Amino acid sequence: MGYAYENDKIELTGKGKDGGIDGIIYEDALGLSKIYTQAKKYTDIPIERQEIQKFIGAISGYKTISKGIFVTTSKFTNGAKEEANKHTNIRLIDGKELLDLMIKFKVGVSVKETYEILEIDQNFFDDED
Repeated sequence: MGYAYENDKIELTGKGKDGGIDGIIYEDALGLSKIYTQAKKYTDIPIERQEIQKFIGAISGYKTISKGIFVTTSKFTNGAKEEANKHTNIRLIDGKELLDLMIKFKVGVSVKETYEILEIDQNFFDDED
């Protein structure tokens, strides 16, 4: 997606007492535009409205114009989606979309097999009388 660990474009804030922020993506070379991230690795526990409210509170404490991405391997409740929709600068990514992005950008996946798809060449069978 254009973000990498090179040139300090991404900062991991660490596990635990991170104030509700797991990472920061620097969108520009000067670090003036930032995207704050929160990630939850859950299997069958959906993210509730309160988690989104905590995240919004955490990023609103910064003096920059804050954007946020909340990622989960699970899913979001309707209440969580409604809360995020109140804010144009918050993006939710659930487990299904995360998997789609991982495949699309080849992150955390490897090619197991490749297939060659063939089609009939109609020109081969055309008569040239």
